[in-house]
Amino acid sequence: MQLKSIAKTFASLAAILGTWVGADAQTYRLPGEHTDQHRDLIAGQVNINNQIKVETTQQFLDNLFENEEEPEMDIYTEGWDSKLVNAYAGMDVPDSHTIDVSKFCMPHPGYVTSPYGYRKRFRRMHKGVDLKLYIGDTIRAAFDGRVRLTNFERRGYGYYVIVRHTNDLETVYGHLSKFLVEPDQYVKAGDPIALGGNTGRSTGPHLHFETRYMGYAINPAAIFDFANQTVHTDTYTFTKATYQDARNYDPSANTEYAKVYHQNNPRPAASVSPSKSSGKSSSGAATYKVKKGDTLGAIAAKHHVTVRRLCQLNGINTKTTLKIGQRLKVR
Repeated sequence: MQLKSIAKTFASLAAILGTWVGADAQTYRLPGEHTDQHRDLIAGQVNINNQIKVETTQQFLDNLFENEEEPEMDIYTEGWDSKLVNAYAGMDVPDSHTIDVSKFCMPHPGYVTSPYGYRKRFRRMHKGVDLKLYIGDTIRAAFDGRVRLTNFERRGYGYYVIVRHTNDLETVYGHLSKFLVEPDQYVKAGDPIALGGNTGRSTGPHLHFETRYMGYAINPAAIFDFANQTVHTDTYTFTKATYQDARNYDPSANTEYAKVYHQNNPRPAASVSPSKSSGKSSSGAATYKVKKGDTLGAIAAKHHVTVRRLCQLNGINTKTTLKIGQRLKVR
């Protein structure tokens, strides 16, 4: 009797639940319009694989980065392993390029003995300037950079060094007697890199000095004022039309500076060995008394500092007029 009562109870519960579920399903059934839209959406889909193409994607990327600047060229890779003086042969060179030459050191305080230009006698270009020196004199890096090449040419430069600089220039130092640096060595402006000599195709001791931009041999007198031992301006603008021109080169000023050079650099005694003539200043003093004919460049070279450093030490600039008897800090 009790079992029958329990069975009736379960049957009643099942009937109630069935009614509730049916009502719930009827309440939440999707509208017919929504179902139709869903069918249309699926039917209207197109195979997307037929739409995406490599060419289209590349065109999109090209347009996206159309105005992006090109990355900086690594100045120590272009032609770096070349054994030629001109490591840029065949490369595109811009028509104009401005170069920062403010952080400089005169390679040697010598006066110009032979300027840049065409030589009728030899029927060829002289692609640098020759500076007076004595065998064993110290040659210094003109700007910060890395040594690209040390080499020897019996019928040309003799022993020579090429330095590639952080301002995009390369400088060449020829007719040397001894190397003080090795390839791939980093040097600062004013660092000793070699000793002067008379090697290769040379008729007497001198430094053959070249300034090059991407293979173009610029007239060094366009950058350096050798008579005043400084640079003309803090920047030099290279152009293919004017790179062979000098700026304010005055032969008479060079002649006057030659007299000063000989006064300050008397010919060394014959007994002095070139290897011992390191070019170090004979004075360890911290100050220098200005003499007649002195220039900032000559004083800087004599005490192995850059003109820029000399100006910083004394609170002056390259245009400051020096006075005889004036004391300058050199250390």
